[in-house]
Amino acid sequence: MTNIDCFCSVKNGKVVVVLNGRYAGRKAIVVKAYDEGNGDRKFGHAIVAGIDRYPRKITRSMGKKKVAKRSKIKPFVKAINYNHIMPTRYVADIDLKKVLDEEVLSKAEARVESRKTIKKVFEDRYLNQAACKSEKKAAGVSFFFKKLRF
Repeated sequence: MTNIDCFCSVKNGKVVVVLNGRYAGRKAIVVKAYDEGNGDRKFGHAIVAGIDRYPRKITRSMGKKKVAKRSKIKPFVKAINYNHIMPTRYVADIDLKKVLDEEVLSKAEARVESRKTIKKVFEDRYLNQAACKSEKKAAGVSFFFKKLRF
């Protein structure tokens, strides 16, 4: 069984857990998957956008100002080898294709700008989790925004 056979389930929108490196244990969403590799990366990899610092717990008694402060998210953007991610059964309907591509990862300024837009998208989606069309994708979004406890 080859590496590609194992990770045929890594598709766009899939929630994955990063296994190695600085973001180990963090959840991410696959933006684009390259099964055969491309450019200078000759191995199967995926461009992912994930959460470095998760939002904190919110209760009903908290005011709007406190909710806004506790809902802050710090994202990360990375191209990761298939060997270093573990796909989950969840799919999130957060669309990041317009924000991220291969060129964004190569330029430092573009990466910073894309991280700012991703932060905005993640925070908006976190606060509007109820506005989801399908129950399956709502479960994926809710799983994505919860910190992995291990």
